[in-house]
Amino acid sequence: MDPDRFRAQFPSLADTTHLASCSQGAVSVQVTAAMGELVYSLRDQGAPWGPWMAEVERLWSAAAGFLNAQPDEIALVPSASHAAFQAVNAVDFDDGGVIVSMASEFPSVGQVLHAQGEQMRWVSQDAMRTLGVIEAYRAQIDESTRLVSIPFALYTNGSLQPVNEIAKHARAVGARVLVDAYQAAGVVPVDVQQLDCDYLVTGTLKYLLGLPGIAILFARSGVEDHQPPRMTGWFGRVDPFDFDPELLDVPASARRFESGTPGIPAAYAARAGIEVLGQLDPADAWAHVERLVALTTERLTGSGETLDGPAPDARPGPQVALVDADPVALADFLAARRIVTAPRGSNLRISFHCYNTTDDIDRLCTAIADYRRQA
Repeated sequence: MDPDRFRAQFPSLADTTHLASCSQGAVSVQVTAAMGELVYSLRDQGAPWGPWMAEVERLWSAAAGFLNAQPDEIALVPSASHAAFQAVNAVDFDDGGVIVSMASEFPSVGQVLHAQGEQMRWVSQDAMRTLGVIEAYRAQIDESTRLVSIPFALYTNGSLQPVNEIAKHARAVGARVLVDAYQAAGVVPVDVQQLDCDYLVTGTLKYLLGLPGIAILFARSGVEDHQPPRMTGWFGRVDPFDFDPELLDVPASARRFESGTPGIPAAYAARAGIEVLGQLDPADAWAHVERLVALTTERLTGSGETLDGPAPDARPGPQVALVDADPVALADFLAARRIVTAPRGSNLRISFHCYNTTDDIDRLCTAIADYRRQA
């Protein structure tokens, strides 16, 4: 499906320039229909557990197919924080081992790792700018390293990190690898068969075009837990519907990392969002987004704007980060013109999906120029 036909499935784009997919993707007619289906099931059946569980099963399969994983390698959890907790708690740190993570990691992962009480080594932004991303990581990894956490794409500027090159250094010392792909999956092709990681975290809002409430944890088959999951619940059992409170059997599949009842509304939306993305050729869709990012970068730098670009060894992702003294004020100005962006820190994040067009770039650049003139 070409970008114009894809765009037509998102009604809000008729009057809104949506450049905030790094925060929340635009809502498609399919997601709206899925939410209507959920509400109807409640009205029609009252407590429709059968249809709900069927929908969750469909999401397991859809998520596995989208990431090129096996269904048994997928766990559905409430958030990226939950997923990160499960991954780090599967690793044994009793011998004084350490975790290496990027200081620019999103808090959903970075704070969870830090809170476990293990020794942390942070790869600083300054080191990445000076040494390059790969060498900055290598300098923090040694024989005491047990887990290396790598963002697939930075939330601050969207830049894509050299995951496999960093993972080589982790593997050399026997460390496990955790990848946070939340700022990439859905627009940048993510294939866990090609990615050297033990665990991968992503979620169903943002570029996967669902809603908040469910995250996806990929746990590679054959990677054994050093200890059983400490955060668990009835969906973390071999048979959740056995209802034995004394039974703590642990499935061999990634579902051992699940806990309570999945967010059913989010599951309906997530499955619909992934099916919408299934209409696209991933390589063609990403090439379209790359062109939009390159054009926006050229237009904004040509008009004198300062951008927060990738560090050495990284490359542009689905986002352009405009540095501004007050990005919230700029975002508010744009929002008044129905241009949706996502300010974070000192950056105005401008993110693209396959439904965006060069007309969106024209509207954005014109509005930013108006803002500068008024200032």
